[in-house]
Amino acid sequence: MQKDNKKLKVLLIEDEVNIAFIYARSFEQNNFSVINAYTGEEGLIMAKNEKPDFILLDIMLPQMNGLDVLKELKSSPSVMNIPVILLTNLSDDTTIKEGFAREASGYIIKSFHTTKQIIEEVKSILKI
Repeated sequence: MQKDNKKLKVLLIEDEVNIAFIYARSFEQNNFSVINAYTGEEGLIMAKNEKPDFILLDIMLPQMNGLDVLKELKSSPSVMNIPVILLTNLSDDTTIKEGFAREASGYIIKSFHTTKQIIEEVKSILKI
């Protein structure tokens, strides 16, 4: 995936290091540039500093959960237009509705998808 001959940059906010590594490697193998953040607070800082093309955001994060991170992102003028896709194992309707109410661009349930399917789903959501 390219944007003006550059790889699209994804910010992956995921607290489980092994899972973050697997997703980062898969996205890099599919021609994306990946930046990792392991907490919600770190993710907010990285989003503002790095200005990624899109963000993959886990909900179950220590200290500040992903829904609160999403709310902060969407209320910050410098990053509010960056698409955020929730990538989580939470599959209850209430959480999904809350994610979209907070302006998530997409919602992917990790355990229902392979990494290849996640990449395809991201491409579909972002129309790339």
